[in-house]
Amino acid sequence: MKKETSPASIPDLSKNALTVLEKRYLRRDVKGKSLETPADMFRRVAETIAAPDAVFDKKADLKSLADTFYDMMTSFEFLPNSPTLMNAGRELGQLSACFVLPVGDSMEEIFDAVKYTALIHKSGGGTGFSFSRLRPANDVVSSTTGISSGPLSFMRVFDMATETIKQGGTRRGANMGILRIDHPDVMNFIMCKADQKHLNNFNISVGLTEKFMQAVENDEEYDLLNPRDGKQCGTLNARKVFQRIVKQAWENGEPGIIFLDRLNRDNPTPHIGEIESTNPCGEQPLLPYESCNLGSLNLGKFVKDGSIDWKKMKETVVNAVHFLDNVIEANNYPLQQIHDMTHANRKIGLGVMGWADMLILLGIPYSSPEAVKLGKKVMKFINEEGHLASQELAKKRGSFPNYKGSIFDKKGATPMRNATVTTIAPTGTISIIANSSSGVEPLFAVSYIRTVMDKNVMVEVNPYFEQVAKERGFYSEELMKKIAEHGTVADIPEIPLDVRNVFVTAHDITPNDHIQMQSAFQLYTDNAVSKTVNFPNTATIEDVENAYMLAYQTGCKGVTIYRDGSRDEQVLSTSKKEEAPLEPVSAEDERNAIKRERPKALRGWTYQMQTGCGPLYITVNEDKNGLFELFTTMGKAGGCAASQSEAIGRMVSLAWRSGVQARQVIKQLLGISCHCPSGFGENRVLSCADAVAKAIQSHLIAGGYDTNAETARQERGACPECGGIVEHEGGCSVCHVCGYSECA
Repeated sequence: MKKETSPASIPDLSKNALTVLEKRYLRRDVKGKSLETPADMFRRVAETIAAPDAVFDKKADLKSLADTFYDMMTSFEFLPNSPTLMNAGRELGQLSACFVLPVGDSMEEIFDAVKYTALIHKSGGGTGFSFSRLRPANDVVSSTTGISSGPLSFMRVFDMATETIKQGGTRRGANMGILRIDHPDVMNFIMCKADQKHLNNFNISVGLTEKFMQAVENDEEYDLLNPRDGKQCGTLNARKVFQRIVKQAWENGEPGIIFLDRLNRDNPTPHIGEIESTNPCGEQPLLPYESCNLGSLNLGKFVKDGSIDWKKMKETVVNAVHFLDNVIEANNYPLQQIHDMTHANRKIGLGVMGWADMLILLGIPYSSPEAVKLGKKVMKFINEEGHLASQELAKKRGSFPNYKGSIFDKKGATPMRNATVTTIAPTGTISIIANSSSGVEPLFAVSYIRTVMDKNVMVEVNPYFEQVAKERGFYSEELMKKIAEHGTVADIPEIPLDVRNVFVTAHDITPNDHIQMQSAFQLYTDNAVSKTVNFPNTATIEDVENAYMLAYQTGCKGVTIYRDGSRDEQVLSTSKKEEAPLEPVSAEDERNAIKRERPKALRGWTYQMQTGCGPLYITVNEDKNGLFELFTTMGKAGGCAASQSEAIGRMVSLAWRSGVQARQVIKQLLGISCHCPSGFGENRVLSCADAVAKAIQSHLIAGGYDTNAETARQERGACPECGGIVEHEGGCSVCHVCGYSECA
């Protein structure tokens, strides 16, 4: 079969897409040189996923089917999840993004789960767990006559295992941890990430029940149940617990909430087991040992001349369902239990991306009732056509093995090939490849700044906005830069009002609009919808509570919120020492500045920071007036890192002795990246310069200095790989510049 040899054969491939593909998806040799083009990659995937047809039909035209799959992907009308693009046709062959593992209430079961987690993360997948079956802390352990340590202590074991094993050899795994609201340790679980220093390899969600939510509405007590024996072991006030969840989410975005009874209401195989957990981003409820095999339609590609091409969409849905069912056959599963359970239920998750693009092309504002109505119509169409396609496959290939006893097993019912068909996942990286908006989210930006390899700054503009701006005569490079600096077009008068109304970003619309859109798509989605409800930094706790209640009232299966800056913010203590406001310094003042002389003896503190070049010891000395000087010592003697660190120390010392404030030093150094970062979460150190900034921050906090948190952080956080803006989508952090994803 002839292979395309140039990315030019894929006409819609953007520069960003090419960068992401070369960095993360294309086969490379041991020296990192690409061994295939993007066209080769798509051909590799298409041929691998077409091959299972021969199992069901020995006369199948595999070449024609591979061409269909290839055309569907290279036109960006459909893309599978990242592991399929990365691994189909390669030695690893692991094509699923996420898995759910059981955690039983015995040491053997717990550490089996830890071992299985390690194998899954090694293969490139993420994992979801329910820790609700573990007996609470200080409960009796009859086998040892001791007391149990509880779910949180074992979550830390999973967290450390994840910390040690880098996903796919390059990135850490992502985890979801869920605890039922009626577990006796639920209050400790709600608060377990309050300091943002623990369990940073986990997203956490509280599993809420209908009974609990009714108690919240009625301000009643509810029962806590010991999972060891199911007996009542205390009560709590539901409204107070709910308000604690809300307050904690307001502070740092976690925990999220999952409505467990709704997950099980739509559980297609209740006779096989109860759904207790989801994948890391929450959109795929799964039984223990199930995997999620996902793909997304690019809705913007189905708008032709101002209207939706329903015929083309139906054709693509049919091919996508066929593709995803074949993924189940082509997949190389990390555990035999996962192979067996995935084949028994054959769940697939066809979702969407490019929803914001579709609305823009149709001229419909995202936050309008018309958009919500269209969202329901589009997802109903995809869900119904997807189910029909699954039924047609079942006629040729048979129903999924656990069909008997499932919700589909009714008199006169049509067989189903797949227990579930639709899921709406975050599409952070594949949407960059498709040059589309992510999932069902609004645009993350109309225009943004991108720093390329040679340090040149480029302004990236949404292609639809650029087209409209040129057609209507208000395009200019100066305006595009202004938009990038503002982050929104909402308050730029040079842009016509009707254009501003259509090109809204995630931070332009209200939390209620986010929830209404999530609910609209959830109505016709088998599994769940991954979406982030964005709040401005000024949002109140009551605002978050109202959004959570609206999500419950409108039929959502869960919700994740993010208040701008909350998760990236360093909370600093009340002042004991105060620094005066920094005034502009004139050239004459700078020449006449009097530097403080060094006393013979100074008091100091030394901080050890782990960097990619080894341990860096940072000493901060003070005189009677405050911070005076900074010294660095590398654990490894000599080398470029040691000399650079010494230079940073000398310049910081000179700055402090000349009157520059510590927070200004932090602002300049924090977030600088190098080729060899170290650690994860709050412990992640991007470079030696970043380590110095973090050490100074720690010193200020320990010393009780008053400092301005706004200057000691970046509002939304910076990508640890390219320094671009990180957006919080579907419970995950994604960089739309280089494709970095915290949740893989």
